[in-house]
Amino acid sequence: MTLTRSRTLWLRTEPLHAVLYFEEGCRDLGRALGLKGFWMGYFAARTAPMGPIEAGPATASLGVFAPDMVARALPSAWQYVSPGRIVEERAAYTARALRSLVPGIDDLAIALCPPLAAMVEDAPSLARPLFAANRDVSDRTDPVQRLWQLVTCVREFRGDAHVAALADHGLDACEAVVLAAATGRVDPDSIRHDRGWSEQEWAHAVDRLRGRGLVDGDGHVTERGRTERELIEDATDRLSARLLRPLAARDADTLLAALERPVRQVLAADLIPFPNPIGLPRPTG
Repeated sequence: MTLTRSRTLWLRTEPLHAVLYFEEGCRDLGRALGLKGFWMGYFAARTAPMGPIEAGPATASLGVFAPDMVARALPSAWQYVSPGRIVEERAAYTARALRSLVPGIDDLAIALCPPLAAMVEDAPSLARPLFAANRDVSDRTDPVQRLWQLVTCVREFRGDAHVAALADHGLDACEAVVLAAATGRVDPDSIRHDRGWSEQEWAHAVDRLRGRGLVDGDGHVTERGRTERELIEDATDRLSARLLRPLAARDADTLLAALERPVRQVLAADLIPFPNPIGLPRPTG
């Protein structure tokens, strides 16, 4: 499988997963369950398949959030709602959102789930904590809930791979966010706040990247820094391509083509801003 297919798989699954964060009803999930604000709901919903996880391992798994930000949400979220209930509620909320956004998605889900399940079931779980936890809760009877859970497995498999690539390139969590912002992948004016880093932590990360020649004296990305970021994305594509192994090339292309319509419909609803904190590029064509 080519790395182009691996990147396309991300582009054709990330928007479906992301309704959890951007669709208005889904954004209220945490508050509806008694959690305090959007971010407590985010961390609880994102990590719920892992059980009542503590802040330390959650921070390590998520990869780019400030430890203090995670610690304000976990483990206190579990005092208000169990991880098991959040898993069930997030599946119901996202399925409801997708049914509203993508007419006919039930029939589409019936066709999409078998190849997605083949990839997810065949993929290795070693060193992929968020993927492994989500796979354990992917066997759902509702077809749209199952579709969302399977694309979430795909998404978290890539996310685990991306965190591994960042670590392999010697970046800590704040440095990773600073470099992404410097290359224009995310909005520098909002991503620091969205990921919980203080101005001082951000400035120190800029200094460390400057010492490695990845940003210049003004904090702008250097050619070396841009190359480093491209290598990280290439490594993420390479590691994520493992998902496609169970499918013949023709079957993989059929799956990617079938995912295009629902993704376009989700994007057409203008739920996801551009630029956005998940690094999803603006669609072309």
